[in-house]
Amino acid sequence: MAEKLTLYTHPMSRGRIARWMLEETGAEYDTRIISYDDGMRSPEYLAINPMGKVPAITHGDRVVTECAAICAYLADTFPEAGLAPGPDERADYYRWLFFAAGPVEAAVSNRSLGIDIPEDKKRMIGYGDFDLMHATLISAVTGRDFVCGDRFTAADVYVGSQIGWGLQFGSIPASPELSAYSERVYAREAFKRASAKDDAAIAEAG
Repeated sequence: MAEKLTLYTHPMSRGRIARWMLEETGAEYDTRIISYDDGMRSPEYLAINPMGKVPAITHGDRVVTECAAICAYLADTFPEAGLAPGPDERADYYRWLFFAAGPVEAAVSNRSLGIDIPEDKKRMIGYGDFDLMHATLISAVTGRDFVCGDRFTAADVYVGSQIGWGLQFGSIPASPELSAYSERVYAREAFKRASAKDDAAIAEAG
């Protein structure tokens, strides 16, 4: 009997990344919408994620939080979906997955908060400065369809979400390479299904 898989999310959150990844796997899963006001701070949810944020997934008695980790876990757990890296793809897969979860996330957040890194402190910061991160991110999708080359993997769910959101909300400056990559990954049927489910949850909540 298959172990129960549950997504804890809010449709206006990073939980959209986890839902997209779940839709890519084709696995059956339950969804629990966690409210921002009292739901994420409830004792029941804090027992799942002490950070009090979404998304999280439970799979049997296992808990996975953090979007990049959820993407990697699901790719490994459902190998039939073909989303995990092959032997010759692992370097790029891990490189860009963790680059997006580290330098991209930090640089975008700091820039959105108006935090400028002083020139003499750039060596202390993992991303150096925003412009360096941005140029490096563009290089990840230049001359290739996906971050591992010709094949879509779980890394594209996470990297693609970071780029797509950044372009949508203006927190990542557009470039021809980033825009073309975003269009490719957002054209996937799993992304469309996931977006429709989250959009329906928003409409239902009113």
